[in-house]
Amino acid sequence: MKLWKRNAVVAVIVLFVCAAVYLNWSYSQEGNGASAGTGKVLGEAALVGGSGADTDALFGNKGGASPTPSASDGTQAPQTSSGYFASARLNRQQARDSALSLLQQAAGDEKADQASVDQANQAIQTMAANTLAEAQIENLVTAKGYGDCVAFLSDNGISVVVSASENGLTDTDTARISEIVMGETGLKASQIKIIEAS
Repeated sequence: MKLWKRNAVVAVIVLFVCAAVYLNWSYSQEGNGASAGTGKVLGEAALVGGSGADTDALFGNKGGASPTPSASDGTQAPQTSSGYFASARLNRQQARDSALSLLQQAAGDEKADQASVDQANQAIQTMAANTLAEAQIENLVTAKGYGDCVAFLSDNGISVVVSASENGLTDTDTARISEIVMGETGLKASQIKIIEAS
């Protein structure tokens, strides 16, 4: 009975990971066109305000209108996906597939002690949760009008790469993306790095 439950949990996690892989793959197939570019690091999200403003001030909660991203100001971000984003998603997925294979072997090893099996199952669950969070962040950022996005979530932070707009990413854009990431992951602004790919 215990083996059956463990196998059922592993199967459900693998199903979630496969669903996330499919969503990432189908999303990356929508527009593989423009040439790959290099990224420009805009700095940590905690420094977005430029004058040491706290997150309430960044998001317009202290006196004044709520900011809107430049992608909503009539200057639309490019809608084509560059080769960089497709390549980044593919590399991320290949690394995850390799790690998942190793974790599944460890979880299914009959000779392993229960602590090792539990640790492998926990790592699989964490990987599945990270995959779903990344997909959700990418979808929400592109829904806000940015051309393309890829997120890389780890235990100690996240890097979000966004396609370059005509005017580049502003502090308002960075704050908007940071707000999405904090809402989906619970990370602090200092754990978020936003990079613009041109």
